[in-house]
Amino acid sequence: MSERIVIDPITRLEGHGKIDIILDKKGNVDQAYFQVPELRGFEKFCEGRLAEELPRITPKICGVCPTAHHMASAKALDDLYKVEPPPTAKLIREMVNSAFVFEDHILHFFYLGGPDFLVGPQQHKSQRNILGVISKVGVDAGKKVIEIRKKMRNIITKQGGRVIHPVCNLPGGVSKGVTPEDQALYIETAQQAIDFSRFALEAFENLVLKNDEYLELISGDIYYLETYYMGLVDDQNKVNLYDGKVRVVDPQGKEFVKFAPKDYLKHVREHVETWTYPKFPYLKKVGWNGFTDGMDSGIFRVAPLARLNAAEGMATPAAQQEYEKMFDQMGGKPLHHTLAYHWARLIEALYAAERVKQLAEDSRITDPHIRNIPESTPDEGVGIVEAPRGTLIHHYQTDPQGKITQANLIVATVHNNAAICMSIEKAAKKLINNHNISEGILNMVEMAFRAYDPCFACASHSLPGQMPLIVQIFNHNHNKIDELRRD
Repeated sequence: MSERIVIDPITRLEGHGKIDIILDKKGNVDQAYFQVPELRGFEKFCEGRLAEELPRITPKICGVCPTAHHMASAKALDDLYKVEPPPTAKLIREMVNSAFVFEDHILHFFYLGGPDFLVGPQQHKSQRNILGVISKVGVDAGKKVIEIRKKMRNIITKQGGRVIHPVCNLPGGVSKGVTPEDQALYIETAQQAIDFSRFALEAFENLVLKNDEYLELISGDIYYLETYYMGLVDDQNKVNLYDGKVRVVDPQGKEFVKFAPKDYLKHVREHVETWTYPKFPYLKKVGWNGFTDGMDSGIFRVAPLARLNAAEGMATPAAQQEYEKMFDQMGGKPLHHTLAYHWARLIEALYAAERVKQLAEDSRITDPHIRNIPESTPDEGVGIVEAPRGTLIHHYQTDPQGKITQANLIVATVHNNAAICMSIEKAAKKLINNHNISEGILNMVEMAFRAYDPCFACASHSLPGQMPLIVQIFNHNHNKIDELRRD
């Protein structure tokens, strides 16, 4: 008879998910399932709404990635109405998106993913949190985390109208320009963010890379998958978080395909399984060949490590140095070790901070011409940006009056869904054997998904607007006597 272990809910992520681990008679892992039990329905909410409302509607999918959805939606409207935003509007949009990526990456490292390293993967769960991190890096460093995120979020607030669910983007541009006073503030803030990013990378090196146990976790085979990788790149094949073409490299690091956002359906398809709500995107030219990795698998990954694998470098100097350092130390490209996502995330935070400064220093950013008015009849539009969690696609179709007839949103966590499932099962099989089960071991299984910084509210939005809730009642002998459910 098999034994079943259930981790429900999984922790330190956005949204709801659970892991089912099935053991064989010897106490080894037979199978492990990662399930998201929330129904996704946000595309249906969009149907019948005016297209220009979607940059305000789609960010409400989630309070974690609203800025990325706002950007992707605006770019989809630019394409829909066949209008090119003026250069200043593009600068402002990219600056806001870069500020968002920075503060979100810092949030994940110090609050969500970092505790597993800065505190320890098998430390007591009461310590694996931001308070445990502060005990390692110091109270002053903890204050810096809060302070720099607040300052970078202030850029989003000033230009976006509000930090949660911004409202600044319009078809063909933005609604608010940058004043010379704001420009000076943004440059100063960006420099502080650059300095903090260097501190974070130094802390990662001292507390993680110089720890032999942690380095073995990162470079070992517990968290290792050979997949394809996808990310936006500029015309020099450098990482770009706002614009460019989508580049895919194969598991050997060779360019597989590079395409314009409007052509994504020529290259990406979605597979469906009955036991979970999120879909499983794969590369059309390779095909869906099940939950396997390697050259013959159509599964690809997105997000920080994938973007660095898919690109040929970073477009800012300090981030480029760190990019070269990571790949040199880890044996070259592409890097298939999932826990290296944490390292790549800090390199991207540095890039985002540098990019905010570059954009804010551009003399064109204070130009008052911030919008071109659309004049074309809408039909179909696609917008792609890089969210912190990876490539984000918005695809809209409308009637001639601009009402949405169909919307397709492929979010970063959906792109990573197959890899997350595979990572969890592989970690479980490597870590659990002969009934060797502890809370610390189960946390290390969770580390397999946490590296991706998943957002399951985006990946599978709950149609009723409710989270599943199960309340179990036990008597004094620890026997369950009743169960209340809302799911």
